[in-house]
Amino acid sequence: MASPYIELEVGGHTVKVTNPDKVYFPGIGATKRELVEYYVSVGEGALRALRDRPTHLKRHPDGVLSDAIYQKRLPPRHPDWMHTVTVRFPSGRSADTLRVTQVADLAYCANLGTVDFHPWHVRAADVEHPDELRIDIDPQPGTGFEQAREVAFVAREVLAELGMTGFAKTSGSRGVHIAVRIEPRWDFTEVRYAAIAFAREVERRAPRLATTAWWKEERGERVFIDFNQNARDRTMASAYSVRAKPHAPVSTPLTWEELADAEPADFDIRTVPPRFAKLGDVHAAIDDQAFALDRLLEWFHRDDRGDMPYPPNYPKMPGEPKRVQPSKARPDTP
Repeated sequence: MASPYIELEVGGHTVKVTNPDKVYFPGIGATKRELVEYYVSVGEGALRALRDRPTHLKRHPDGVLSDAIYQKRLPPRHPDWMHTVTVRFPSGRSADTLRVTQVADLAYCANLGTVDFHPWHVRAADVEHPDELRIDIDPQPGTGFEQAREVAFVAREVLAELGMTGFAKTSGSRGVHIAVRIEPRWDFTEVRYAAIAFAREVERRAPRLATTAWWKEERGERVFIDFNQNARDRTMASAYSVRAKPHAPVSTPLTWEELADAEPADFDIRTVPPRFAKLGDVHAAIDDQAFALDRLLEWFHRDDRGDMPYPPNYPKMPGEPKRVQPSKARPDTP
């Protein structure tokens, strides 16, 4: 027997939604159809965050309690109105990944079981020079959203002194993400250097609250600022992405005024669409101005601590310190 399906008209394209009544989010009973319709309802905002970006898919075709399928390549069988862009990974290999250009792309991928979208911080026109500095504020054991919020406001102070504007959102879990639009003049290494310098300045101002320590054993009960989210091929859930949890939380853009007393649990697949219908995209101004990284790079290069470790899947990078946790390091460890 053929699977039940419905058809939705999205931006002039017909998107087939199979098994629309399958429950994807058992915590609230939300279905696959609700997931697809959610992305259509916030399409303008989601598209602003994803447009022309190489995007990885995190799929849960059997619902969020099933194992995730992390998909970097767009399936070879896809509608002819969808586009790809070629990216190169740290290994040197390349792939044709989804290039988001329209809301129908999101609906089509949601039908494949894509719960959250993970874009690169580059655009298709120039995949070697990021146009976004990403500040990932990640609570560690013993800390939570309240501490992440405090760190976010310290980050905002630093950005203001640099003459930059940051746009904050909930991570969809316990953290906060801040995006800063930058001029696409620097490569991945330089943007990561800028992120390290920024994180160190936040840590300097709030040393009991924030840390840049890459090794978990050194972080303690502090909030980690993950500078490595700015390395090549590292991605974060985009603005308006649903997260793969039973209660269907959403990584939700906020104004700074809202962040002051926001509760992440208030933003989910059912509450965000009416909020979006009322307020629109509160990050609509994110592309109005792009900022330079010169001062941050000056901070990095005059800091005698130098570089920080890369994630373990990266080849050893020039100038990188030992990539081994301090408690296991030996004097001869490279």
